[in-house]
Amino acid sequence: MRSHENEPIVVQREIKAIAIPAGVEVNLKVGSVGYVTQALGGSFTVYIDGNLFRIAGVDADAIGMTAAKPPELPPGASEEDIRNVIWNQLKTCYDPEIPVNIVDLGLIYECTLASDADARRVHVKMTLTAPGCGMGEVLVQDVRDKILMVPTIDQADVELVFDPPWNHTMMSEAARLQTGMM
Repeated sequence: MRSHENEPIVVQREIKAIAIPAGVEVNLKVGSVGYVTQALGGSFTVYIDGNLFRIAGVDADAIGMTAAKPPELPPGASEEDIRNVIWNQLKTCYDPEIPVNIVDLGLIYECTLASDADARRVHVKMTLTAPGCGMGEVLVQDVRDKILMVPTIDQADVELVFDPPWNHTMMSEAARLQTGMM
């Protein structure tokens, strides 16, 4: 997969985006020019007119990009297979300012899969790197949306918790190395 970092873009149709770090929804106008600062997990962080914006993968075509393919389950998938696909989906969720997935950042405290005759439900407890992060609800919704993309999942509950408080020691070794927090 090619990197889109620093790739120039032109907004080809009006789209909704999230202003970073405020977390507020804005409309990007046709003809707006900028460049991609991060293209990870199917969403795009773009720099336009001195501001950063997060563009959802469903709007990839509006900036000349391609949307990520939804996850697939192997034929006859076991509960363990489904858990693995869910964790892989969580690894496609990124803070739009940090090029490390939320699993390796240590933001996922718990992820459980419950099944009965009628439905499969996933419950996630997650935190943020900072309690006042304006992108918190955006990340929660991204986690929910990514889990619901997994075939056979009917419900995704994402709970934002702040106990214990996040700190850099919760990051994977690779994430600490990548961010220079060793």
